[in-house]
Amino acid sequence: MAITSNIALLLLATLAVSSPSTTSAFVSPNHHGSISTLDTNVNVRGSEKRSMELAVKRSPIMMPTTEPLVPYQAPGAAYAQFIGLKSRQLRDRKLWIGQFIDEEASNSIISSLLYLQNESDKEDIELYLNIPGAILRPSLAIYDSINELKSDGCKISTTNIALCAGMGALIAGAGTKGRRYSLPNARYLLQKTGIDSVFRGQATDIALEVANVKKWNEKINGEISRVTGQPIDRIDQDLKRDFYLSSEEAVRYGLIDEVLMPTFSKRQPVTEEMLGMENFQSGQRFQGEKASSGEQQQGQEPKKEEKQGMFKDNDDDEPPSGKA
Repeated sequence: MAITSNIALLLLATLAVSSPSTTSAFVSPNHHGSISTLDTNVNVRGSEKRSMELAVKRSPIMMPTTEPLVPYQAPGAAYAQFIGLKSRQLRDRKLWIGQFIDEEASNSIISSLLYLQNESDKEDIELYLNIPGAILRPSLAIYDSINELKSDGCKISTTNIALCAGMGALIAGAGTKGRRYSLPNARYLLQKTGIDSVFRGQATDIALEVANVKKWNEKINGEISRVTGQPIDRIDQDLKRDFYLSSEEAVRYGLIDEVLMPTFSKRQPVTEEMLGMENFQSGQRFQGEKASSGEQQQGQEPKKEEKQGMFKDNDDDEPPSGKA
């Protein structure tokens, strides 16, 4: 009998908690967290006095992990709308490749290149690269697509912003000659390819796979030679181990064409219009430069008689210390 009464009391308590009269209107979660209700005073023996409280579970504030949205007004549209940052830059024919290149990334990059070619095959395409590594065959698909677009007359510029490793270095050198750039602190890593994954099978099949890898390494050496202009023998010697290149070394190696330096470090000729003074002597030189013969004659020290005449003409100045 006691057990039956306890069960009845528990059922009444459950019905009271689920009753609409005790439900608060503020039950929807907000951006600070989720809201839950707690029953803090339950008296099952005597008069049931209940009170509901709202308990807010706050989640830590985190930076947005989704792609930032920027306003964009399409041509002919009456108002702007928010689209992804990468989609907005793609409208300006700028494509960012900042991930490990596998089959999925390769399909996305190639489809973007084909879309830009379909939009206009005369305008340039800018590729910004930060490739920590890549799989051989998907990377070769991107490399072949870039060469196909160049053969159709589309100019493609490549810019290494951080690191281009493995096949990423070959993609960086696949741009149009004269439009292959790099930031000052960017680096390149040239290396031979290996087996992409663990290969199992009979000894004959393993030998065939190893022979295939050697064949592809020879193929890649030929492509690097075509991009850089270096002989295959030197490339084969350099790629026996991981071959790192700085941006300046990549220019000398022929992998890229130019290092993008800050404007303030470039030596620009000084003109009178820039200085804004007509009577300013334009004989200023950078440190380490030698003066020309004409500048030496103009800037030579005056004779002793001229010095004395200078003191005689000025009555306010004191006479030289050698005179009384």
